[in-house]
Amino acid sequence: MDDITGPRQWRVPSTLPAAKLAGAVLLIALGLLFADGDAVRLVLAILTAAVLVVWAVRDLIAPVRLAVDPTGLTVIHGFAGHRLLPWPTIEAITVDRRPRLGLTSEVLEIDAGDSLHLFGRFDLGATPDEVVAELHAARPHP
Repeated sequence: MDDITGPRQWRVPSTLPAAKLAGAVLLIALGLLFADGDAVRLVLAILTAAVLVVWAVRDLIAPVRLAVDPTGLTVIHGFAGHRLLPWPTIEAITVDRRPRLGLTSEVLEIDAGDSLHLFGRFDLGATPDEVVAELHAARPHP
């Protein structure tokens, strides 16, 4: 594979925040419909919907989860911030596969020594295998 010299970004698919917001609306509607005067059910539905809305807002204000350029990797940090990981600080880039409930989950792991960054398919808009191949190709070789 040829070295990649230009920047590349992986982001949350644009349909995901919309699905989260639709889920929040559905939860509130179901809470109103099935609460039957039970304040606890309604409050739980509203709190769960609020979490989905906050999660969707994060996807909208910081859709880029991972970026690569010749200087290193930029990863999401905190709620919507970003952190540069220079190439020399990156110890390993791997895909972790684990079977769970008859399905296999795949997570891209970036080990930067003092920090570990994990990205799933819905964080990247691509499979972790595709991303790890591009990251290995982009990494400068001494």
